[in-house]
Amino acid sequence: MFFRKLCSFPFLPPLDVKTKFYNLEMDDLFLEVQIQNISSSTLFIKKVSLDLPVMYTVAELNTVNEAGKDESTFGTRTFLQSMEGRQYLYHLQLKQEFIEKASTIRGLTKMGKLDIVWKRDLGEMALLQTIQLEREAPGYGNMKLSLETIPDTVILEEPFHITCKITNCSDRKMKLILKMCDTDSIRWCGNSGRNLGKLPPSSSLCFTLTLLSLKLGLQSVSGIKITDKLLKRTYTYGDVAKVYVKPSIVKIKS
Repeated sequence: MFFRKLCSFPFLPPLDVKTKFYNLEMDDLFLEVQIQNISSSTLFIKKVSLDLPVMYTVAELNTVNEAGKDESTFGTRTFLQSMEGRQYLYHLQLKQEFIEKASTIRGLTKMGKLDIVWKRDLGEMALLQTIQLEREAPGYGNMKLSLETIPDTVILEEPFHITCKITNCSDRKMKLILKMCDTDSIRWCGNSGRNLGKLPPSSSLCFTLTLLSLKLGLQSVSGIKITDKLLKRTYTYGDVAKVYVKPSIVKIKS
């Protein structure tokens, strides 16, 4: 009130917070939050919460089920000693109505905020520390191939089906031709060179393929080639997924 000169005193938050996103698919990812008390005194963590964009739903993975009740992985402890840390894990999923829109997202995107409510002593007013969340959207190029359905286990030399989805991530129309190439362990059934038709920008189409495996064990599904006839560009997809191949029970008995 009486100083002629304004004196500013920097305030350093006592919590060091690090966040990391793990991309599984365009509509499925995990968020890891690491919180560490870097002050010299004990802190009480009152609440940790996520405020996400409307496009996402979130599931907290910070509890374990014991005797039919969900208990915190940190137990009943709500405090952090000096230099002590803990980790939080969240599962984020894109809502179905926003999947097509998400295919056009590029670069750094805002992912809401993380709010941490803490205090130093019992009876003291709680303070809020907010961390803005940002995520680098995965780059899929002009086209993205994903699997909709695939069996976990298949029988040796018996046909099985997989359903794939192609998403046009570019800003132009595509005219697509599908080709399948055999590998040492995988044989494709059906005609190669199938016409998939036209695919407008930011849209998707699904198709079902039939194949069989010639080797036992964990085998990689590879050999899918998709050609855009308008640009005469071919996209090759190897190691799309893995399936476990087991022998036939009939052959074992014989």
